[in-house]
Amino acid sequence: MTHARPTRKPPRPLDRGRLQELAIHYVGRFATTRAKLASYLQRKLRERGWDGEHPPDLGALVERLAELGYIDDAAFALGKARSLGQRGYGERRIDQALRQAGIDDDDGVAARSLASEGAVMAAVRFARRRRIGPFAIGLADPKERDRALSAMLRAGHSFDLSRRLVNLSPDAGVDIDRLAQTLES
Repeated sequence: MTHARPTRKPPRPLDRGRLQELAIHYVGRFATTRAKLASYLQRKLRERGWDGEHPPDLGALVERLAELGYIDDAAFALGKARSLGQRGYGERRIDQALRQAGIDDDDGVAARSLASEGAVMAAVRFARRRRIGPFAIGLADPKERDRALSAMLRAGHSFDLSRRLVNLSPDAGVDIDRLAQTLES
C-alpha cells in the first residue's frame, strides 16, 4: 500500500519585510557580493512572487546592506583571490572567479594585485599538488608534459611560467622558495 505524500502549501509571496529578512539571513549565512545577493533575491521573487503595491527595489536593498557593512565586495574579492592562490590557481582563473561573483574592476584591484604578486608561488603550489615538473616522480614523456602544460593553463597560469615549470626535471629535494625565486627571474 502506497501512501500519498501530503501536498505542501505554496510559500507566501514576498513583501518588503520578508524580502529584507531573506536578504539579511543570506548575508548573515554566506560571504557574498552585491551581485550574488541581487541574483539570490531575484530568484526568490521568481519562486514566491511579490505581494507589494510597488515593484521591489532590489538595488536599493542591496546598496543599503552594503552601506551597513554586511556586504563588502572588495573584502570578498581579496578573500577569494587569497583562497584560490593558496590552492594553486593562477591570475586568469582568479580573475574569472571574480567576474563570476560580480566583482567590478574597482573592488577587484587589490585582489588582482595579490594574484599577480603571488603568481609564481601559486604555480609552484599547483605543480607540487599535481606532481608536475620538479615534483614529478620520474621523467615525463612528451605526451605527459603536454597534459601537465594543459592543466597548468586551465588553472590560469601564464604559458611562459607553465612551460618553464613543466620542463624542469624531477628533483626529490627541491626547495620551493629557491624554485620560486628562480622562476621569478
